[in-house]
Amino acid sequence: MPVLLIATLAFIATLLGGVFALRFRDRLHLILGFSAGAVIGVALFDLLPESMALADGHYGRATLSLVIAAGFFAYLIIDRLILLHPHTHQDHAHAHEGAPPARGAFGALTLAAHSFLDGVAIGAGFQASPAVGVIVAAAVVTHDFSDGINTVAFILRGGGNMRQALPWLLLDAAAPMLGAASTLLLRIPPSSIGLVLGAFGGCFLYLGASDLIPESQHAHPRAATTFMTLLGAGVLYVAVRIWGGG
Repeated sequence: MPVLLIATLAFIATLLGGVFALRFRDRLHLILGFSAGAVIGVALFDLLPESMALADGHYGRATLSLVIAAGFFAYLIIDRLILLHPHTHQDHAHAHEGAPPARGAFGALTLAAHSFLDGVAIGAGFQASPAVGVIVAAAVVTHDFSDGINTVAFILRGGGNMRQALPWLLLDAAAPMLGAASTLLLRIPPSSIGLVLGAFGGCFLYLGASDLIPESQHAHPRAATTFMTLLGAGVLYVAVRIWGGG
């Protein structure tokens, strides 16, 4: 199954991100900047145009716009009020010596929860078309690399060590596979796929603009991280033009 194969790539990318977090802590902002551009790029250049094309004839523009906004604000509510995602605005190279371990574990758990949704996005993309699935997967795999980075960073800042971080890293890595597998059991009606892609487009816009971009630019040269964000978006644009046939 292509969906599970790509979800396996997300699993590997998350693990590699965790290893990268330990070895190259002084360059994480560049990776996060690229990831931000990739996630926003897949929303603007692939998910939203595809959702408009699929919803045409089934739903009006006002309905689709509402769904996109609902995806954006729903992710905001989940991220800020329900999961209480403790965004990391300290340098990844420095740990909070007095930070409670429970906070680090809770932060890692929230990353695993949204990685599950990443897997669902991959499955929904493939239900739309193989080209859409590949593009969504490219953004998710890139983003999951940064998830692995942040998972390890959460645990280390909470006073943990690599042995304590490893189970959380494995959970976060497995979450996209579980999310993708769930879409094999639950098929989305063809007339509704456009709305689902629109909702995920709104989620990706929030994730890139409100989470990854601020995280990448904190306490780092903004010119370099901005360039990496634009590069990430550009790479996704080219990928959409090639694989999406646009």
